[in-house]
Amino acid sequence: MQANSFFAKVLRYVGIVLMGLTAGFTLLGGAGTSCVAFNPTGFSESMALLAPVQWLYILFVLVGVALGVLGIRATVMLVKGPEKAYRYALVVLLAGVVVGVIHIAVSRALRGKSMPVDGVVYTTVLTLAVFLLFRIPAIWQAVDFSKGSPRANRPAGGAAAIILGALALTIQVWMGPTHTWGGVNYADAFNTVMTLAGAASILGGLGLLLPGLRAERQERWAAENGKR
Repeated sequence: MQANSFFAKVLRYVGIVLMGLTAGFTLLGGAGTSCVAFNPTGFSESMALLAPVQWLYILFVLVGVALGVLGIRATVMLVKGPEKAYRYALVVLLAGVVVGVIHIAVSRALRGKSMPVDGVVYTTVLTLAVFLLFRIPAIWQAVDFSKGSPRANRPAGGAAAIILGALALTIQVWMGPTHTWGGVNYADAFNTVMTLAGAASILGGLGLLLPGLRAERQERWAAENGKR
């Protein structure tokens, strides 16, 4: 029984963390596209090729940010565990894959490459694949998010928030290789906003993670002592 409970908890944690990471990547990707969308000729010859369809890239920004926000909402819903949480998350992931594939196809057609949107799409596809695997009946009996306790799921939500905060604080490093033109790292931008958002995300994540772990230990201690 304990093994099944542990397995169910791990699966829910994996789903929540993956959904949170996907939401964060999508939000950052949508916001990051704004530079090229609003000033396609201000970076490199490769990016200047996008100018004729500038309107489309502005649309990618708006849709990407919206999907990121919806993904964050889906993550919160998975933590809280209403019955519609899984379906909501699945719809957001499917929309992310469709929009991402279109974004990749357009970029490759116009300038021969599509990084860094590829990374966002690959992450979304991975998360979608995991969520589809969750629907296998034998697995779903364990992972069903509506059966999870919001209190028990908080550490997973906290872990996702901490990872996203760390990504926001270091985005200029890990996005630098795909955002450097003429020796200038254009990912090293919006420093104040990214620092505040990253710090807030980490602090909020710790606020969920630490009390959640403490509550989990207390519940385990009470269960063990109740059997004696």
